[in-house]
Amino acid sequence: MARNHVIAGLDIGTSSIKAIAVARDPETNALEVMGQVNTPVFGVRRGVVFKIDQVSKSISDALSQLQAQTGYRIEDVYTNIGGSHIFSTPSHGTVVVSRADQKISEEDVNRVIQASQAFSLPSNREILDIFPREFIVDGQGNIKEPYDMQGLRLEVDVLALCAFSPFLKNLTSAILSAGFQIQDVIPSALASSRSILTPQQKELGVCLVDIGAGTTDMAVYEEGDLVHAAVFPVGSERITNDLAVGLKTDVELAEQIKKEFGSCIWTGGRKKEKVELPKEEGNGDVLVFSHKMLVKIIEARVCEIFDQVQKELKRTPLKGPLPAGIVLTGGGAKLPKIVELAKKELKLPVRMGKVQGLGGIEDDSLWSTASGLVLSAADLDDEGGSSMPHISSGMAKKIKRIFQNFIP
Repeated sequence: MARNHVIAGLDIGTSSIKAIAVARDPETNALEVMGQVNTPVFGVRRGVVFKIDQVSKSISDALSQLQAQTGYRIEDVYTNIGGSHIFSTPSHGTVVVSRADQKISEEDVNRVIQASQAFSLPSNREILDIFPREFIVDGQGNIKEPYDMQGLRLEVDVLALCAFSPFLKNLTSAILSAGFQIQDVIPSALASSRSILTPQQKELGVCLVDIGAGTTDMAVYEEGDLVHAAVFPVGSERITNDLAVGLKTDVELAEQIKKEFGSCIWTGGRKKEKVELPKEEGNGDVLVFSHKMLVKIIEARVCEIFDQVQKELKRTPLKGPLPAGIVLTGGGAKLPKIVELAKKELKLPVRMGKVQGLGGIEDDSLWSTASGLVLSAADLDDEGGSSMPHISSGMAKKIKRIFQNFIP
């Protein structure tokens, strides 16, 4: 069966690299998963690349495996950027409508979006993406598409996502050094939102919480628009480290115990657990620990994450509560009873997210970011955006997909 070109998504996380390749079936127009690779990575700390050579080698290995799986040559990728250096800030732009008949043109829209970027940023920070929230024509706001409307003055309120430039350079250098080009760099929270959240949830008001190994990414939507984004430097890796200290064992065994016996809420029942230690460590000894203590350690750290989410929600310009509540995803969200704990702490509806628009994804809570990358790429292809430059540092390319954010 003939297929269009393969789209590759590269999710560079704190503990692993996930690469996925999809192609569109020309008969059904559906996206088919051609291959998935999940490999360990070293040289990434809390979502930030700090050892370029090591990460570059891991990228090369992962994409080589993906090429072997799919049988297709991969030359360029859509990748994510994470880390608590990413922040969002509101901005405003104003221009005078240029045409003599006072009709707002595409050029006017592009100019006002460019004008909204004329704000002061701290040293070594740059804009990753711009998200218009509303256009204002001669003082009348709440306009989503101002094309062909008549007016003298056009304004826009936007949310700008920004990042620390040296960290972005480290990321792009690692990929380019591995021999691959970059089609786009998308913040992890937005990639996960693309694959997990529905347009209806975004319209109602929803908060995505993606709990990874080293960071937790958060994106808040209302009336279809992104209104806030944040990244916390705490994730499921911190839970494992706390368990290693509390149980006086190594990190590998603590991770095993977390996956096998962990829970976010103590429900009684089991009192003690026994785990046989590796021979090289304990000579066949058995580690005995309190299940209640295990849950208490996990609950404390997960509550810390939800406390950060609560604080960020209070900072958002939300017009009301979030009817669609909280949607959880990421490897750290696989802990039993986490939904119940989130409901208790956040006082909102909570559900686990599921990847939308891609069939055959294995263990999709781990693949939300990678899936969102290829779905975002497919969106751009549908809009004729496949001939974009390799590095997404310029905003001209971003403007091509501005109005995608307003599609219900």
